[in-house]
Amino acid sequence: MRSFDELLACPRCAGALLNLRCAACDRQYPAPGGIPDLRVGSDHRTEAVRDFYAAAPFPGYPQRDSIAGLRARASRSEFARLLDAAIPGDALVLEAGCGTGQLGLFLASADRTVVGADLARPSLELAQAAALRYGVSARFVETDLRSPGLRRAAFDVVICSGVLHHTPDPRASFAAVARLVRPGGVLVIGLYHAWARLPHRLRRALFRLTGFTPFDKVLRARRNEPARREAWLRDQYLHPEEHRHTLGEVRGWFRESGVEYLRAFPGALFGEERGDLFAQAEDDWAPETVLSQLSWMRALGGEGGLFAVVGMRR
Repeated sequence: MRSFDELLACPRCAGALLNLRCAACDRQYPAPGGIPDLRVGSDHRTEAVRDFYAAAPFPGYPQRDSIAGLRARASRSEFARLLDAAIPGDALVLEAGCGTGQLGLFLASADRTVVGADLARPSLELAQAAALRYGVSARFVETDLRSPGLRRAAFDVVICSGVLHHTPDPRASFAAVARLVRPGGVLVIGLYHAWARLPHRLRRALFRLTGFTPFDKVLRARRNEPARREAWLRDQYLHPEEHRHTLGEVRGWFRESGVEYLRAFPGALFGEERGDLFAQAEDDWAPETVLSQLSWMRALGGEGGLFAVVGMRR
């Protein structure tokens, strides 16, 4: 198993790093607080997103949180449970765009090695503090996913959920993330779905007109947790950058990057078995896939319309 330092790379030239100095271009990178800063200059739209999450890291941690509480929250998500069941116990896992690291910390069990990467240092500082508080082994790096300071083809599983649709060019960002998966490894991405996001867009329009969000069940569930409620409100209603995508579009990205499509979550086929998130879908009939995606407006619309697509790197 590679060490953490061996998983890092120069974001400018992709050269190997030794004590955070690039062996190819000789650039030295800092690591304030033990979190390497492997960023290069970015455009104003990316900086706006970075500043947005620096002001309010997402998702927030409840007060008096514990590892048991984290696992209980994650276990309420069918997607998180299926991920945990599908990822081998000794896998090298990257959560690209980890935010405050909660999914990665949930998955950091058995002998898994988990690395979290994000653009916003305040989020990573919360993630690192939580890892230390919980006694969970995980490492974090500050980097831009379009020019990631990570070794290419190094990771068994790369998870990038709720991230690409907040980048200026989701397709280009996806291509950069896909290069981090080893041949035979698995890539899991989560994105806002173009149709399933419609109920939320109506709620957001109402919020911008009136300042009220009466139909958001997540906000209702967090009414006694002001910090986490505010984080959700900002992320869902005030974000400076958002894109929406269909399954067909994402499958096109997969083909361009040499990633074989396995399945979607929720399933893109009616009655599809959900037992193994990393297994090939039973079949691939286009009309049924379209109808299934239309049904996601009801299944996913209440929590923002996020869907996931799983593939294997050839």
